[in-house]
Amino acid sequence: MSEPKPPTPTPGDNYKGWLFKWTNYIKGYQRRWFVLSNGLLSYYRSQAEMGHTCRGTINLATANIAVEDSCNFVISNGGAQTYHLKANSEIERQRWITALELAKAKAVHMQAESDDSGDDCPSVPPTSGQGGGCRNSEIQSTLRTLNSKVEDLTTCNDLIVKHGSALQRSLSELEAIRVGGDMGEKIKQVTERATLFRITSNAMINACRDFLSLAQSHSKRWQKALQVERDQRIRLEETLEQLAKQHNHLERAFRGATVLPSSFSNSTLGNKGGSGKGDASDEDDDNEFFDAMEDPAEFITVPADPKYHRRSGSNVSGLSSETGMDDQSVNFDELSLASNPESPQPQELEPVRQRRTRIPDKPNYYLNLWSIMKNCIGKELSKIPMPVNFNEPLSMLQRLSEDLEYYELLDKAAKCQSSLEQMCYVAAFTVSSYSTTVHRTGKPFNPLLGETFELDRLKECGYRSLCEQVSHHPPAAAHHAYSEKGWSLRQEITLASKFRGKYLSIMPLGSIQCIFEKSNNHYSWKKVTTTIHNIIVGKLWIDQSGEIDVVNHRTGDRCHLKFTPYSYFSRDVPRKVTGVVTDKDGKAHYVLSGTWDEKMEFSRVMQSSKGENGTEGKQRTVYQTLKAKEIWTKNPLPEGAETMYYFSTLALTLNEPEEGVAPTDSRRRPDQRLMEDGRWDEANAEKQRLEENQRTRRREREREAVKTASTPEEADAVETATEANEVSEESFHQDNYQALWFEKVDDQVSGETLHVYKGGYWEAKDQGSWDMCPDIF
Repeated sequence: MSEPKPPTPTPGDNYKGWLFKWTNYIKGYQRRWFVLSNGLLSYYRSQAEMGHTCRGTINLATANIAVEDSCNFVISNGGAQTYHLKANSEIERQRWITALELAKAKAVHMQAESDDSGDDCPSVPPTSGQGGGCRNSEIQSTLRTLNSKVEDLTTCNDLIVKHGSALQRSLSELEAIRVGGDMGEKIKQVTERATLFRITSNAMINACRDFLSLAQSHSKRWQKALQVERDQRIRLEETLEQLAKQHNHLERAFRGATVLPSSFSNSTLGNKGGSGKGDASDEDDDNEFFDAMEDPAEFITVPADPKYHRRSGSNVSGLSSETGMDDQSVNFDELSLASNPESPQPQELEPVRQRRTRIPDKPNYYLNLWSIMKNCIGKELSKIPMPVNFNEPLSMLQRLSEDLEYYELLDKAAKCQSSLEQMCYVAAFTVSSYSTTVHRTGKPFNPLLGETFELDRLKECGYRSLCEQVSHHPPAAAHHAYSEKGWSLRQEITLASKFRGKYLSIMPLGSIQCIFEKSNNHYSWKKVTTTIHNIIVGKLWIDQSGEIDVVNHRTGDRCHLKFTPYSYFSRDVPRKVTGVVTDKDGKAHYVLSGTWDEKMEFSRVMQSSKGENGTEGKQRTVYQTLKAKEIWTKNPLPEGAETMYYFSTLALTLNEPEEGVAPTDSRRRPDQRLMEDGRWDEANAEKQRLEENQRTRRREREREAVKTASTPEEADAVETATEANEVSEESFHQDNYQALWFEKVDDQVSGETLHVYKGGYWEAKDQGSWDMCPDIF
């Protein structure tokens, strides 16, 4: 007779078997051995691992069990642990679900009973090892007794199955025979088998009663003992954490002491207040991790020798001399203004209009991101049709104008007499442009070809800027800003973006240039890579990583900025930025440090020396600096920013309707306006209409390119390539599309080619003449 199928698990049963567990997007589901016992679900790579390595355990008392489809189910304990599991069949999945639900109910019941303190188990751990040993022996003895009872139950179960089957056969035969001479013999056999079945059943009932009695008498004591062990473990973990922190501080103090030159005195080593943010500085304990650093700092800053703090009477500014001044004397703003009598005195500028301080709150729209992004891995983001649900109600041109949030840094830089001092402000301005992105996980609207955006703050802040989309594929925007304080800014940014599954990388291509009229200093730099993490699962967060070289092409001065990528194993503060300002000969004059989302500080270098080799054998430079000064700090976000896309005070005003702007201005874009008003369905429809109109205009340019071809052969080639979709938007932009307010030139100073503002926009605005503007909306 064939063996019966495994029965449905009952309360108290141990259940084990193979399941498929989701690991990651690369390996997918992997076969694992799962064991359900005493309200705990554990898993192993194989049955052989059960004796030494457990890969994970979930307590079912606090877990949620959810069924996804015929074979899949999910077990989660509130976010810390989540198992996505798959059975071989729907029947097998149902067996596991039944076993898990029964085990969870029993675990919840036992946990509720363990909260009662009516037993005689001590609630505190024994004070001696002997007490713990006695308790251990008692538990081991009880476990042996319970194991023997389980074996009795197993034996009785086998006998019941055997005798029950025989009894069933006998009863079948009894029904089939005729009334005759052998009737008495058959009835006798049936009676004997029924008696055996009854005896075996009674034995099993008695064994179950004994087992239940033992389990009830000891369960509460075990729960108390387990709670004591948990408390001891928590105290041990806290103690180990404190010891690890103390060890870390001692190690860093020792490392900081070994890299200092022998000329340092003990009093200098003890002065922690003047140290910059390097490996030798103290950091917030909450942000520390104690694994090895993957990318150690390239330099260390330490307080300068006290002799450098004496005021030099022969040098008023002290900025270009080798011996600086004391802390009170190193004030860049005061020195620059005092040494420059031609500089106008600062005056309060009254705003000419009241700007808005709120926009409609962001609606809570649900959208399945994976259903849209799963087929877009590895593709260029600008070519993926995205609904406005992923956007924020600003265009890329407006986001580009947000770089001027901290324009005051360039105003201060324009007043500097020293080019090295000016470099510090330009570098701080470079870092400040990323502070508005820390919570901005929404995607800005891709501008249409020919779209513009003006930011006129001439009366309030002394500057005005203009952006224009000069290419669509690849998307490229040109930006020009001019200030009455003596500086101008121009940039051309092309975004290259790739969706990698778990994260999205945005690589800005192109350069930014800043020119100061009075000194004729010409600076240029590029942007770092922006990474958006947890695209599919988890909370979105943004990180900036890479290196920037800010170069003064007139003097040869250079500032090397390093944006450290976030690492769980790093002891540095998140979003850290460090930099060193050097002259044309490579000599360091200033050190900058801080974070790109909060503030930056700078300190003057008095002396530098080579320290000992750090991690991975890299030799780090030790800079002796004066006390650090704050050069930039982030403006606080407006009240309620979390419901307004985390916009800054400036960002809230960028899409405010304004009279007199060009017909191509982003403020007039209808889909963006509808989204800001919370009408997302209408915005999606309008967005599709604008994109289709743009494709229509592109086809018209393609036909025009064929008509204007110089030779029939060239026309045939263009037409053939067009039919084969081999002619890109960029090629027609170069051949048949001309930007309206910008022209492409070769910059003689930086040696780069970029779009430069050619003039005419503000004159057209004053005259109200926009006839030359295309109809793109």
